[in-house]
Amino acid sequence: MTNRAWNRLSSVSEYDTLLLTAGIWFLAKFLRFSFPALFPTFRTEFGVSNAFLGGVFTATMLGYSLMQFPSGVLADRFGAVQVIAVGAVLAAAGALVLGFHIPLVVLIVGMLLVGLGTGVHKTVAIRLLSRVYSERTGRALGLFDTLGAFGGVAAPTAVLFVTGMGNWHALFLVGAAMGLLLAAGVVVYVPRRTESADAADSASAASATDGGESTGSFEPRRYLALFRSRRFTLFVGVTVCFSFAYNGVVAFLPLYLTTHGLSDSTASLVYSMLFAVSLVQILTGDLSDRIGRLPLAMAVLAVAAGALGALSVVGNASALVFGTIVVALGLGSHGFRPIRGAYLAASIPEDVAGGGLGIARTILMGVGALAPAVVGVLSDATGFGVAFGLLAVTMAGGALLAGVTALVERRVTSPLSDVTGGDPR
Repeated sequence: MTNRAWNRLSSVSEYDTLLLTAGIWFLAKFLRFSFPALFPTFRTEFGVSNAFLGGVFTATMLGYSLMQFPSGVLADRFGAVQVIAVGAVLAAAGALVLGFHIPLVVLIVGMLLVGLGTGVHKTVAIRLLSRVYSERTGRALGLFDTLGAFGGVAAPTAVLFVTGMGNWHALFLVGAAMGLLLAAGVVVYVPRRTESADAADSASAASATDGGESTGSFEPRRYLALFRSRRFTLFVGVTVCFSFAYNGVVAFLPLYLTTHGLSDSTASLVYSMLFAVSLVQILTGDLSDRIGRLPLAMAVLAVAAGALGALSVVGNASALVFGTIVVALGLGSHGFRPIRGAYLAASIPEDVAGGGLGIARTILMGVGALAPAVVGVLSDATGFGVAFGLLAVTMAGGALLAGVTALVERRVTSPLSDVTGGDPR
């Protein structure tokens, strides 16, 4: 092998951790966003209402959110590789359950398993990638979220294909096989990329122990102490607003489009556009490393809020109009994701990084998980206009809180100084 070819191979192999974790995130998105695209099929096959479907999806997302904190704590103690692999296997098990003709109660069980299994992944993956690619965290997270978001692009198209064949279960059999293969890849390839980071963490843990602080036991107060920081708490508020608004619209956007004049196939295409524009994450992730995270967060959240406001008032419209609005929503929403991950990863002290990120994501995803149920009930009672109007106001609140966080941050000179020894602010 020539030196040039070897250098190219080495360059590609540097990103095996990113590609494998992003592959699992792709699968997580693919499985979760297949559910909303299947809502019309579920309504027909099982004879259930919007409120019921929203409630089941909320339960799935609550399972997802409840795994954020424990997965982070387990990764702090036992390592990211093991936790990521177990989560992928659990998600594959849920997909396998959905791969066969089943009654409604078993469908719910399968969806809950998918929620629990996919909930393990992102908190741990963000921490892992911030260690492996410490000098390029924003860019790595932008690529991670972008590759993962294409699961949302693929989901409605795949659903359209399998429902056209009359067997939506086949989609989940493929998902189960992907999950097992990716879990095996993580176990085989990722540990060698984390050896130096693990050594650094061990040295940090030893230093903390020498200073009188044991890191070998689980101490909830060390994680809860993060909320003594005003700017950390405010930014968690930003993420909560975003998560509620985004989860609410994603759960019902396909159904909304079909009830506002679009055919099933056209609605699936427009829904796919929401995820197709996720390439913006590469740009916003890179920009967040260069120009600052909070001003950029304000801008992208304002774009997303404007798009949600348009959805709440537009009524029946053409595919072009809906496509334009959905693209704007996707640009704003996906543009925020790497900013969120990079800001939290940079703000949380090293010794509680996994659990600290986990508790933040538990809160934001837990509140966000309520959105499908809220939108389902409101859409049944008053229509989608009121429901999506509420989401628009919530997203705008996130942009406002990002501005307040930026003002508070100007008074702080070190990351979470109030947690690590400075005065509370």
